[in-house]
Amino acid sequence: MKDKVVAKRLEISGVVQGVGFRPFLFGLAHTHGLTGQVSNTPKGVLALVEGPCDAVDSFVRDILEKQPLLSQVTNIDSKASRVQAFSSFDIIESNPGSVRNTLISPDVSICGDCLDEMNNPNDRRFEYPFINCTNCGPRYTIIRDVPYDRPQTAMNTFTMCRDCQDEYDNPLDRRFHAQPNACPVCGPRVFLTDNQGRRLDTDPTDALARAAVFLKQGKILAVKGLGGFHLAVDAANEASVKTLRQRKKRPHKPFALMAAGASVLFDHLWVDEKEKALLHAYHRPIVLLKKKVLLKKKTDRERAGGNQSGLSPSLAPSNTCLGVMLPYAPLHYLLLEKGPDILVMTSGNRSGEPLSIDNDDALDAFAHIADYFLFHDRDICFRADDSIARVQAGHPRFIRRSRGYAPLPIGLKHALPAVLGCGAGLKNTICLTRGKDAFLSPHIGDLDNPRAYQFYTQTIDHMKKILGIEPLLVAHDLHPGYMSTTFARSLEISGVTCIPVQHHHAHAVSCMGENHIEAPVIALTLDGTGLGTDGHIWGGEILVCDHGRFARKAQLSYVPMPGGDAAVLEPWRMAASLLFMAHGRSFLDLDIPFIKSMDPQKLSFVCQMMEKNLNSPLTSSAGRLFDGISSLLGICHTITHESQAAMELEAAVDGDAGNGQAYAFDLIETRKQEHPYYQIDAMPCVRKIVRDLIEKKNLGEIAMGFHKGLVTAFVKAASKVGGDTGIRKAVLSGGVFNNNLVLNQTISELEKKGFTVYTHSLVPTGDGGICLGQVLAAAAQNQPLAGALP
Repeated sequence: MKDKVVAKRLEISGVVQGVGFRPFLFGLAHTHGLTGQVSNTPKGVLALVEGPCDAVDSFVRDILEKQPLLSQVTNIDSKASRVQAFSSFDIIESNPGSVRNTLISPDVSICGDCLDEMNNPNDRRFEYPFINCTNCGPRYTIIRDVPYDRPQTAMNTFTMCRDCQDEYDNPLDRRFHAQPNACPVCGPRVFLTDNQGRRLDTDPTDALARAAVFLKQGKILAVKGLGGFHLAVDAANEASVKTLRQRKKRPHKPFALMAAGASVLFDHLWVDEKEKALLHAYHRPIVLLKKKVLLKKKTDRERAGGNQSGLSPSLAPSNTCLGVMLPYAPLHYLLLEKGPDILVMTSGNRSGEPLSIDNDDALDAFAHIADYFLFHDRDICFRADDSIARVQAGHPRFIRRSRGYAPLPIGLKHALPAVLGCGAGLKNTICLTRGKDAFLSPHIGDLDNPRAYQFYTQTIDHMKKILGIEPLLVAHDLHPGYMSTTFARSLEISGVTCIPVQHHHAHAVSCMGENHIEAPVIALTLDGTGLGTDGHIWGGEILVCDHGRFARKAQLSYVPMPGGDAAVLEPWRMAASLLFMAHGRSFLDLDIPFIKSMDPQKLSFVCQMMEKNLNSPLTSSAGRLFDGISSLLGICHTITHESQAAMELEAAVDGDAGNGQAYAFDLIETRKQEHPYYQIDAMPCVRKIVRDLIEKKNLGEIAMGFHKGLVTAFVKAASKVGGDTGIRKAVLSGGVFNNNLVLNQTISELEKKGFTVYTHSLVPTGDGGICLGQVLAAAAQNQPLAGALP
């Protein structure tokens, strides 16, 4: 009967805490005339509903169709229940429980309603830098434990005033059960100090006003935000930007910017509709946007950048792009409104260390950099760096997946056991799996630094705790020198099974996993460093693989890295290596600018190292090849930040040379275990570049010829492997595919050859995404493997 009262117990999983989900269910129940109750649990949300059968069915259907913008319902477990004759629908106290299956929301940028209130002089939260509601504000960075209730967050020390409590208790209010709810009377407050910690303001309003004035005066301001500290300076003040570079000891790495709105960027940067949508997304990533330059013929050294009208030319020297984000915290909006409308907002940390999140630590860490500090008194429980994204080949793609996205899960095709992926040594993130969910951490960074390693272990403990995951398997890189490998092996004494996963296999499987591919593929994995199974450094590979196995089918031919790791920091060593392999010792007599610009004793010394095979490990790395060509062209001989030489080489490409020739690589076919095997030899390309340098050809055209030649060589090798194996699916992974030219041309040329091409869009193509591949590969290797790879 339609009017018969029924009861249902609904266990709702997904991102359903901290996103206004219980108030949403409260309103939905009233709309359908239902009674019952709802509470947070460690699994998500539990709702008991009673009413007419049709109304209950409509209620359940509307949960999926009308859920809040920030929620992500992954499952509704609906069961018939005993009718308890509830008289109303209520939100009740959360049940702490023991099993934790809820999904944790990342921090969310301020919503339009809160922004309107903050700008309204008649509102009680006028210019309040911590305004929030159930639709916006901090989440992951203030959570100590689940369920997501105020006592479990950094807001537990702030007792709500009567007005805030009334909002919090009112089911019809936008701030109903908004855990960070606060106002100027009862909530967190900002305050301003000099770099000695001396208080300068009289009240929060004065602190903001003074901070804005200091920015207009060209001072460097340390700003405590949602996930950590930024160092801010007026992006139009060249002297101030140079001072920040000098004090931070960051001579070349591009600075991130924050703009008051997208419209203020249009004079400086190209912004298409997809990029504009990415800028305005509530995740608020840093978006890489192409600079606008004057339409004039540029010199080779001007080619990469050029002065931007109204912006400091030192923001991103030798780079065609600027990284820009829009404000996401109320505090950012206020600073940009009162101060300059475009600010440098670079990470506030000691060199090589994670973001500072503690007031005293920040003062100690960069008092020598910042002139003033804009602090606040709400704790940051867990740091989260800004995410970085770029629209490539028509799709947004991550360079760093962190604030705004993590720790939301990546959906898997099949459920996995609980696995921990320990990640790489650089750009580290970790991954934990639970069923069909793979949870990647926010960006952690390079683990060689002790504080970074401490943050790494804290992140693993924190995510295990809030997600309720105790891993049964631990996956790690083959490289024994990575701190992530050291950590993984330390767990073996507790009985956990540790499974090593080769670096480039993990890259490939990461791309397969996010695209839900399990059948064997041809994987082009191009990056800087990864230990191979033969003990050499890989990085220019074509693999045939599934999740559990791989076979190396083609590679860049090995070249020495004179000085080992020193060759990473000094690309001139790789240039010398390429010349030595192409011309032998006689390269020292070549009439090219590179030879003339280098110390002949240094060149002779590295030549002897290679001749005697002293500290010259072999590498097939595409990243090192880019480094060597960059130095050979005189673009970058030494680096001060990762990938600098390759980025500057990409920036040097002459767009007018788009139809120019691809420089030739040799494809040498051999046999390996009775199967065809291919060596991609770059030496013909190197010799061609030398001839062009002697003839003083345009560097931009040479750079384009190299890019096209590399792509052509790998596509040709992949086609050979496809012919040998019958596989027509190709995946692309590795940090080299952050290069726009390489990605676009590789996709296009492979598709012309009849391949279906899969790329990254959910996790970074670089080392920030390999932890996903590690967990999938480890889970597959832990099962019996049937058959053989093609």
